[in-house]
Amino acid sequence: MKTIDDYNFDGKKALIRVDFNVPLDSDFNVTDTSRIEAAKPTILKVLEDGGSAILMSHLGRPKGKVNPDMSLSHICETVSEIIGVQVKFAGNCVGKVADDAVAELKSGEVLLLENLRFHAEEEAGDTSFAEALAKHGDIYINDAFGTAHRAHASTTIVAQFFPGNKCFGYLLAKEIKAIEKVMQTGEKPVTAILGGAKVSSKITIIENILDKVDNLIIGGGMTYTFVKAKGGSVGDSICEDDKMDLALDILKQAEAKGVKVHIPVDVLAADAFDNNANTQFVDVDKIPDGWQGLDAGPKTLENFKEVILNSKTILWNGPVGVFEMENFAQGTIAIGNYIDEATQKGAFSLVGGGDSVAAVKQFGFEDKVSYVSTGGGAMLESLEGRTLPGIAAILD
Repeated sequence: MKTIDDYNFDGKKALIRVDFNVPLDSDFNVTDTSRIEAAKPTILKVLEDGGSAILMSHLGRPKGKVNPDMSLSHICETVSEIIGVQVKFAGNCVGKVADDAVAELKSGEVLLLENLRFHAEEEAGDTSFAEALAKHGDIYINDAFGTAHRAHASTTIVAQFFPGNKCFGYLLAKEIKAIEKVMQTGEKPVTAILGGAKVSSKITIIENILDKVDNLIIGGGMTYTFVKAKGGSVGDSICEDDKMDLALDILKQAEAKGVKVHIPVDVLAADAFDNNANTQFVDVDKIPDGWQGLDAGPKTLENFKEVILNSKTILWNGPVGVFEMENFAQGTIAIGNYIDEATQKGAFSLVGGGDSVAAVKQFGFEDKVSYVSTGGGAMLESLEGRTLPGIAAILD
C-alpha cells in the first residue's frame, strides 16, 4: 500500500482529492471544520518537502450545474487559517482558468479548485474530464475517504493517468488501517455494537462481520424486529415485520459461528415519540400497546458494559436510542462511556457511520476513542466487505 511517505514532493505538484464537503451556515461560515483539519497533515507533508498542493473537492449536490451557494470559494479563508498558508482559489477545476492558476503555482503554495460537481462529468466518472484534472499534477494523492466508495472522475478514474505516481494520503491510509484492525488483525475478543433503526440497512454488515467478531451487541430500533421475531410484544416500537425471518436467521448463523449476540433485556418506553412523553422502564418483550421503546434500559446497559469492558477491539456503528432527544440519550452516552473506559484499558475502538459519529461529537467522545471514521457510506461499504473503487484505483 503506497502512502504519501513513499514519496518526496520536492519540486512536484501534488493533485490531492480531499473531502471538503463541509457544513455551512446561512452566511457561508464553516460550522464543522473537522474534515479540513483531517486533511491538513497530508497537505503539510507536500509543502514541507518543497512541493505545491492542488486541492480538489466537491461541496453539496449542485447536480452538474454552477451554483454560487456551493462554491468552494466560501471555505477558502477557513482552509487558509487551518493549514497556516494563504490558499489560492481557481474559479474552475478544469479549462483555462484552472490551467493558468496551476501553471503559476510555486513550491510551498496551495491552490483550491472550484467545486468538481459543477461539472456533470465528475459524478459520471467521465474519462476526458478525469484526464483534464490529471494534467494539473505530477503525483495523485487520494485523501478523501468520504467519497472513496464512489467511482467518480476525481476519486477513481483520474488515478489511471498516474501509473506509478499515485498514493494514499495520511487520512485515507489511517481509515484503511482502522478498518483492517477491526476486520482482520484486531486482538480478540472483538465486539461490534450495531444500532440504528433498521435491520435491513445493516444486514450486509452483520453477515460480513459474523466471521470476524466474538460479540455482537444489537441496539436501537433494530432491537424490536429481533424481539418480535422471538415472540415478544413490542407495542408501537419501530419494527420491520418483513425482516423477522431474517433476524432469526442471523441469530442462527451467529450461534453456528460461536458469536454471542447481546440483545436488550429492558428498555425505556414512551407513550409518544416525543422528548416530553410519559416514560417507564419495561422488559423488552413486554412493551404495552401504545408504548414504544426509545432507549436502552438499566439492566441492558449493565449487560453491555460487561461485554464492552472485556473487549480488546470494538466497532461502534449506530446509537442505542433516540439520542437526538435528551430524555432518550442516556443509553448512547453510557455506551460511549464504556468504550472510553475500555479504550483507556488498551482496547482499540473504531466509531463509524453518520449517527454514531454525530453522537460521539455531540457528547464529547471524539478524543476518548481510538479512531472516528470520516466517511459514512464509505465506512459502511468497507464493513460490508466491499473493495471501494477509490481505494482499488490506488492499489491497481
